[in-house]
Order: sequence, then structure tokens, then C-alpha cells
Amino acid sequence: MVFENNDVMPALGLGTWQAPRGEVGQAVLEAIRCGYRHIDCAAIYGNEKEIGEALKSVLDAGEVRREELWVTSKLWNTRHKQADVIPALKKTLADLQLEYLDLYLIHWPVAQDSSTQPPSLVPLEQQPIADTWLGMEACLGAGLTRHIGVSNFSIKKLKKLFETAQHQPEVLQVEMHPLLAQNELVAFCEVEKIYLTAYSPLGRPGSSEVPDSAPSLFDNPIVANIANQHGCTLAQVLLAWAMERGTAPIPKSTNAKRLKENFASQNIALTSSDMVNLNSLDCHYRFVDGSFWTPPGSPYNLQNLWDE
Repeated sequence: MVFENNDVMPALGLGTWQAPRGEVGQAVLEAIRCGYRHIDCAAIYGNEKEIGEALKSVLDAGEVRREELWVTSKLWNTRHKQADVIPALKKTLADLQLEYLDLYLIHWPVAQDSSTQPPSLVPLEQQPIADTWLGMEACLGAGLTRHIGVSNFSIKKLKKLFETAQHQPEVLQVEMHPLLAQNELVAFCEVEKIYLTAYSPLGRPGSSEVPDSAPSLFDNPIVANIANQHGCTLAQVLLAWAMERGTAPIPKSTNAKRLKENFASQNIALTSSDMVNLNSLDCHYRFVDGSFWTPPGSPYNLQNLWDE
């Protein structure tokens, strides 16, 4: 994925959401040593300091050069005021021990007031995304990040942001896998020249947060059949599907064997028939449905969060 300034975002990244402290640093080291150059982080994950130690280790040892890495992080909901954005990014940079990010994203189109405990939910009418975006553009202007974008945004929210943005978001990160293909969003972003990164690209297998009633891509006979035909893992099929669509999946793993297997998904060439069969699984199922933003009395509900 090549940007206008010729920066390149690798098509496969390492996700660090829910990567436990005490394990995530070693996972980043292992990932970089087996070829990953794209690391996806966020302040709210609570593990950026450990990731920073790992990055410093490989950079100081000359195992990789800074310009070879693509490091993403995200602005949390409590820092949406324009004046709070640069300080939030500077904190992330200090934790990651970096002078700049390659990409900084607004994590959710959700605002919270940090002066209350727990932070109260604030309607976007009161804390507009347009105001937050001015802070993001200031980060770009200050050279603290090379690119800016958003996460968990709908087409409607992107269009509203376009109305005031001086610098259009360059990347959108959303949940995406064959059960949630988001074809309309993919087509929209292609027209608008916005690159897509896909979180939970494997459908969150093994997560304790996923109800037993949820569909499983790892138990799906179509995915299993394609994996058997290619002599590869089910995860490799799902990651190859994401990359074949021109999106960048960011699977999380702290297991050295699976890190290598996931990275090797770049060598899997799915056929057009494979893609048709995988695309047939789309049922618009979200594993991360955002319901945690919709407690009683919240200004957010699933309709105004996703605009669906």
C-alpha cells in the first residue's frame, strides 16, 4: 500500500490488542525477526511501554531500521478535545520510544469525559469529530506522525468528516473477515483512496468474550476445504482473503509458531473460486459490536454508532 509521499504500509501487520503484558514485547521481537514490519498499537491496550522496549531493542541492535517499520497507534476517547490530541500522541511516542508514528488513528467515533470516574460518555454533538480532527491534523503538521486516519467509522461519518477536513483520512481500520466483508465500505474507500486495515481478521477464535452462539470461521467447512486444497492453515486462508481484497489484516498472536504461519499467508494464492466461496459467508456479523458504548443513558446506540 503506497501513499502519495511514497511511504509503504505493509499488507500484513501484527495486532497487539489483548496481547498480554509480559508476552507482547517478546511477540513483537519474534514478529520483527520473522519478517513483520507493520506493528499496530493503541494507547488503551495498556502495553505500549513494553512494545517500546522491544522496538528500542531491535533498533539499537541494528536488526531493523526505523524507516523499515510501520508503527500505528490510536487516540483514545478521553483525548478528543483538540488541545488534548498532541499531548496524547507525545505520551504514546514516549512509551513506544519513537520520534514519530507512521500512522495515528482516532480509535472510535465516541467521546468520553476524563474528568469523571469512570469517564462519562459525551455525545458527538458536544465533542465533534471535526474538532478532534483539527488536533490530528496538528500532529501531522508537527511531524509527530506521517499519516492520519480513523477507526470504526462508517461511510456516513467519513463523509461528514470530509466536509471540514483539510487533510482527508488516509487509512480506516475496521473489523473485517468473511463473516463481515463490508463490501460497500471497501468500494467507498477505494474510490476515496483510503486504505483499509482489518482487525479481528480471524474472527476472534478462542476469545472468552465471544458468546458460544457466535459463528466460527475456524469451524466453517468452506474455510477448512480451501485450507485443505492449499495445504495451509485456516488462519492463512482468512489472511490471504483479506490481502486479496486489497486490505491489510492485523492478526494478533503471541505464539512464535503462529506468528510465522500467519506471516507465510502472504505466499497463499487463492483462486477466484476460493474468493467466491469465502465471500458467500458474509452475514454482517460483528464480533466487536460496540455494545459496550451503549449502557443505559448513553448518547450512543448501535444504530448511531454504525449508521446501519
